[in-house]
Amino acid sequence: MTRRAILLLPILMPALLAGCSVLPDRPHVPVRRYDLNPQRPLRRAAPRGAGVLLLRHLRGVPGLQEVGLRRVRPDGGFEIAPYDEWLAPPADLAERALRGWLAASGLFAAVVAPGSRAEHTLTLEGQLTVLEADPVAGEARAAVAGVLLLERGLSSRVLLTFDVAGRAPLARDADAPAEAAAMTAALADAFANLERAFLDGLR
Repeated sequence: MTRRAILLLPILMPALLAGCSVLPDRPHVPVRRYDLNPQRPLRRAAPRGAGVLLLRHLRGVPGLQEVGLRRVRPDGGFEIAPYDEWLAPPADLAERALRGWLAASGLFAAVVAPGSRAEHTLTLEGQLTVLEADPVAGEARAAVAGVLLLERGLSSRVLLTFDVAGRAPLARDADAPAEAAAMTAALADAFANLERAFLDGLR
């Protein structure tokens, strides 16, 4: 190879590689993202003397730390959608939604987050245990479990343990946006069941 050819090689190489490429063109698939924010239909005012609730960080069980939508396969296994995602880890979104839901329930004078300087008499510790779409079964499912603690000075005692589930209908041929909407509705159903459990436990 002559010296001139060697000097021209860096200039010609990109064109040669482009002409000889055997990699197929891969179409760009945009990622779609969904919010998980069920809203309580009505807002109620808390009665005089209602307690202040501290809602600690809501954790997600293994398998619910992925942002991709979770779907049950016909064989009973699970798959995570590669191009359809929640805006954030679902437990984080569920925590935000639960704080708003309980604040609107009228059960508490306020619902505060860790780090708040407000004095509280109740603490909720929980985790998101289920959030999935099951087209074969024709439903979406959600569940939240945890404990409600009564705070007395430096001590606390368990006032209520809960493991509540929610469901929402889902068509067998539902697309990803419909699955996200059904899972949001299922979480709303779980929150409504949790509110009823609190009503019984706080009496």
